[in-house]
Amino acid sequence: MNNDIKNCLPPDRHPRKPNITLPPGSIDTHVHVFDSKYTLSPARGYTPPDSTLADLIHLHDTLGLDRVVFTQPSIYGTDNSAILDGINNLNEATSNRARGVVAVSLDVTDEELADFDAQGIRGIRLNTDNKGGMPIGLDQIAQIAERINDLNWHLEFLFPGQDILDLMPIFTSLKVPMSIGHFAYQPATAGVEAPGFQSLLELMRQGNTWMKISGANRVSETDLPPYDDVKPMAHALIEVAQDRIMWGTDWPHPNKYEVNPNDGDLVNAFGDWVTDERLRTKILVDTPASFYRF
Repeated sequence: MNNDIKNCLPPDRHPRKPNITLPPGSIDTHVHVFDSKYTLSPARGYTPPDSTLADLIHLHDTLGLDRVVFTQPSIYGTDNSAILDGINNLNEATSNRARGVVAVSLDVTDEELADFDAQGIRGIRLNTDNKGGMPIGLDQIAQIAERINDLNWHLEFLFPGQDILDLMPIFTSLKVPMSIGHFAYQPATAGVEAPGFQSLLELMRQGNTWMKISGANRVSETDLPPYDDVKPMAHALIEVAQDRIMWGTDWPHPNKYEVNPNDGDLVNAFGDWVTDERLRTKILVDTPASFYRF
């Protein structure tokens, strides 16, 4: 095995019931499933312990989340079997419960894209932050964007926070919508006035970007809640683009090595960031339902 591949932590296996009640139809827009029955990519950067669909169902039952968006993790490369199985299993049990975002190479066929769409896929993930997560080159993004335009899909980006300034020309030239996970990995310690975060706010103002205020433990100075240093970033993003803000657990919090938060505490942190019930419903229900076409 590649010595650079690290074993990461499991999630907290005992999620707590949150202090707030989430609105009916709430959507977790960022999860993965890991199961040893699926083949790991040799190009991956980490190896997670199993966190299965059954574990996810238990999590969402505890938290009060009704719907979900699976995001293809880098450890499976362009083999999207795990998330497709999860989507199909959930949708067979409950209509329109699940959607997803896949990873593909440029040789994906139009027939394959159409089949993905029929199964509930709504976008393509481009992940330059994790090994194995970027099966196309930056110079090929325009080509894949053109091919998904008629499907009404989007591109989902994850990248090291310091890269945002260099990536801005790509982002602003896109002809399809884009989403960004985990506060675009802008460090909370830098503050909202930092050049990277200000560039992110400008990108949000331009109207073609949807932001997941997920993964607070990835940008906070502390690994565990309450993530008070992340709250100003959440408020600033909501202020400039409240109609394009979404939320997700980032369960099972892969690629972490010291400690993982309890997901009930993550819901409580969101409740602290967003106290208005109308706005909570917009972020948790209305915006993601429209964006992922539930």
